[in-house]
Order: sequence, then structure tokens, then C-alpha cells
Amino acid sequence: MLDDQIFCPTCGTDTDHSLIKSGQENLVRCIECDTVHSIQVERERLVNLKVIVNRDRQSSPYFMNFPAREILHVGDELLVDDPAKEVVMTEITSLETDRRVQAALAGEVGVVWARATDEVPLKISVYRSGTSHSLKISVSGDEVFEVGETRQAKGCRFSVVKIKLRGEGFADSAPAKDIVRIWGREI
Repeated sequence: MLDDQIFCPTCGTDTDHSLIKSGQENLVRCIECDTVHSIQVERERLVNLKVIVNRDRQSSPYFMNFPAREILHVGDELLVDDPAKEVVMTEITSLETDRRVQAALAGEVGVVWARATDEVPLKISVYRSGTSHSLKISVSGDEVFEVGETRQAKGCRFSVVKIKLRGEGFADSAPAKDIVRIWGREI
């Protein structure tokens, strides 16, 4: 049985149908009256969009095909798979139509801006004896950090004291892709 109801010319209304044969024109049977008729298959139009991926302050252009009626949202995860380049897991940060918007149909979007989330830079401030020193490491975007846990980075062992999130305040635990900065106390 097909997901959507289809207009049956014999019944005169939309009814459930079963698919008999698929092709450029699908052959279907009405569940109500057993009438067999064809329906035109609606082709899905694709749009080729430029996706600019930012990875640690370096931007790279990619190109991807999207169904024109797919709705894109800022904050959505997007697997960027440009045949000419590597595959990158990203998060949409901005959509350009005739202006910047939070959501839009792919057919209305000119450029998708995204940030790489598979491998992310992580800023860490470690406090020791009245001074703080900054570290920057590269970690998997899915790696989870928690307040109170002990970590080691660039030869420095520290306990996580505070985690600042992207635009959402602070948290006790978060994946690296959502973290702006971690504060720690050297052990």
C-alpha cells in the first residue's frame, strides 16, 4: 500500500492504493473498488548548492545536490559529501537567500554556511598558582567533556572546572562540538 492517498477516477475521491508496477508512470490499484489506473510520477527537482565549511578559521567551498523542497534549518547536522573532496560532518550556521534566514527551502537558498563538527578545535584555560595559560587542542566533535573529570592535554594534567557552551551559557557535560571553552585547574 502507498503512503499517500491517490485520486481514484472511478470512486471520485482520494483513496488508498496499492502499487502494481513502478516506472515513469506508476500502475496502481484502488483498494476500495479494484480499479487499475496509472499515475504520473512527480520527479523531484535537485538544486546544486554551494556549502562553505569552516574548519578552525579556514573556509572551504563544497558543492552538494539537495531536493529543492527539502527544508534546511540553522543548527541542523549536515553530512557534506562533495565527490571532488572529502566527506565532512557539519552543523549549518547560516543560510543565505536574498538575506540571512534561520530556515528555508533548498531551492530558495544560494549558499549554505556550516562549521565542521567531526574534528573541532577546543580552547582550554588551565589555572595554576595564580596564573592561567591557554591550550588549544583538536578533538573529535562527539567526545564528551564533564565538570570534575581529569584530562591531559599537551603535557598538562588538569581537572575540568567549567564548560562554556556556544550561545547557551554553561553546562556540567557537553560534546566538544558544542563547547566554546573549558576552564580547568592543574593537578
